[in-house]
Amino acid sequence: MRTSRVLSKLRSGETSLGVTLHLTDPTVFELAGLMGFDAIWMDMEHHGYSLETAANMIRGARVGGTDVIARPAKGEFMRMGRMLEFGARGIMYPRCDSADEAREVVRWAKFAPQGQRGFDGAGADAPFLLTPMARYVREANEQTFIIIQIEDPRALERAEEIASVPGVDMLMLGPADFSILSGIPGDFTNPKILAAYEKLAQATKNAGKSWAVIAGTVETGRTMIDMGARLIFHGADIVMVKNGFERIQSEFGAKLGLRFQRPADLEGASYLGGE
Repeated sequence: MRTSRVLSKLRSGETSLGVTLHLTDPTVFELAGLMGFDAIWMDMEHHGYSLETAANMIRGARVGGTDVIARPAKGEFMRMGRMLEFGARGIMYPRCDSADEAREVVRWAKFAPQGQRGFDGAGADAPFLLTPMARYVREANEQTFIIIQIEDPRALERAEEIASVPGVDMLMLGPADFSILSGIPGDFTNPKILAAYEKLAQATKNAGKSWAVIAGTVETGRTMIDMGARLIFHGADIVMVKNGFERIQSEFGAKLGLRFQRPADLEGASYLGGE
């Protein structure tokens, strides 16, 4: 079984860098892998592509040896198992509310004796019947990691308890949903958000674990690393494409006097831009 790049760095005290990919073209996953990113966040909580499509994108990432971290929706334990069989190295589990729920995630993501994951050695992670059962089970447990997302202020109060669950490797704040549930949608510099990061950092430190974070800037990344974060996510392909389109329109509009027509209600719109 392939060695997890993120786990290798985590175990040696290094920080990993990941990127988020939403576009359903395996070429983008292959490119990110060949460029040496440690991880790709593949989000199937909010996006509608099939498990078959997910399998092909994970296959693309394997060319460069990059870890795919797959996020199922809350409670999708059997779907999570299939993501692992396709070759995802990490599971990012959203909206976890308690240590009991975190234990359930471990139960489905790990083989016995750590959990009760169902066996099928014909998947890409085995790979394809080429690994003896005992070795595959052992290596899968060693090279599969679990990130538990805290997205509710009430769950944040249980962060240390959740982090202490055996088999949980990292916690991660879900800043967008946390901001909404805290009554401050999109206000990511609000003291409530900053206090949440501090609480998460202290909770994972007390539990002997680490945490992951989204960093919009290098400066934010540095701050979070100094606070103990060991997995940084920056950038998303759909954002890069949108920014590229906007740059083209800005340059050609200013220099050539060209105009571009958007629907009236989308002029200047961005979900980070306020009301």
